[in-house]
Amino acid sequence: MTRSLDVIVVGAGILGLATARELLGRYPGVRLVVVDKEGAVGRHQTGHNSGVVHAGIYYAPGSLKARLCVAGAARMTAFCEEHGIRLEHCGKLIVAASAEELPRLDALEERGRANNVPGLRRLSSDEIREVEPHCVGVAALHSPATGIVDFGEVAQRLADDVRTLGGRLALAHDVLDVRDRPDSVELAYRGGTLRARNAVFCAGAWGDRLAARAGVESSVRIVPFRGGYLRLKPHASRLVQGLIYPVPDPALPFLGVHLTRHAGGGVWLGPTALLVGARDAYALHRIRGRDIAETLVWPGTWRMMRRYWRSGVEEVSHAVSRRSFVSACARYVPELTVAHVESGMAGIRAQAVGRDGRLVDDFVFGRGERSLHVLNAPSPAATASLAIAELIAERAAVELSLGSG
Repeated sequence: MTRSLDVIVVGAGILGLATARELLGRYPGVRLVVVDKEGAVGRHQTGHNSGVVHAGIYYAPGSLKARLCVAGAARMTAFCEEHGIRLEHCGKLIVAASAEELPRLDALEERGRANNVPGLRRLSSDEIREVEPHCVGVAALHSPATGIVDFGEVAQRLADDVRTLGGRLALAHDVLDVRDRPDSVELAYRGGTLRARNAVFCAGAWGDRLAARAGVESSVRIVPFRGGYLRLKPHASRLVQGLIYPVPDPALPFLGVHLTRHAGGGVWLGPTALLVGARDAYALHRIRGRDIAETLVWPGTWRMMRRYWRSGVEEVSHAVSRRSFVSACARYVPELTVAHVESGMAGIRAQAVGRDGRLVDDFVFGRGERSLHVLNAPSPAATASLAIAELIAERAAVELSLGSG
């Protein structure tokens, strides 16, 4: 296996598996292995998220996020129909809680229409109640095309397709080093090596680290943000019919604390966006020395904290005070109280931060000698995964001459 591979895909999350599936479909007979440090697929961002299939409202027209989210949502719907996966188009409200938020709602509506989001419409205060009877606001955008799905189940079906198409999965292979040469890529892991003519890295929170190992220069670094959720108790789930979101701060790539009906059942509140000390800090107390050191030595981290300290204070408040957390959601559902909620899950957003402290708000890719690297793919990457995979395959054909040998 180490001497005869055509492609190694690093990362068995939804994006890595979608990429492997796309390459196998384009190049029948290609010798491909998906490598992941975990013992199962979808163990990180894929399996720790709200499961929202975004329609493409938020993203700057012309950006990769805008283009690939809209295309990816359509492809995700078709994939789920083909594989018998339940994808429910329950719809989303983006609610302006006050008149001061209306200009931002107007701008968001313009973006959504520029991005050709299907079915998008503006609602008055009274019309909000027709969609979400317990929700209040001065106006809202309604996106009926927004849906929910279990992305973990999607990842499992993608893995099945990879195997059916002749690919292999090498799980529990933690990549320790990368040697990217003009004629091949070699990955060292505990117990051996893998070698191939090409490699594609979809390594999520560890993507920048492996890119650096491969000699790829990048002006961004991954800084981990923990997204914590609360969950409505079963008797309170009646308060939310679909998805209820605030009007986001345009200066931040985060969408704010919202209320989300989940594909697995129940309603989730969140997520927060708290800077943490490990790239897998699903528990707040988890700190890894290397992770926190890489975060703190990156100059962009300090510039980011100076720029967004007010938002940081608010996120800390939500993380330590359930009352503060619930209060943020009660702006839109006033009946909601602390008594209605219980502890939920947490996920990690692998957010690229520039040297200048800018939170990178688009997908970012890098290139080595014989490798392509996904350097920033936070939300809506799961929604867009099948479309991103097509883009990666196209780039691999041109930049790595994949399929020509």
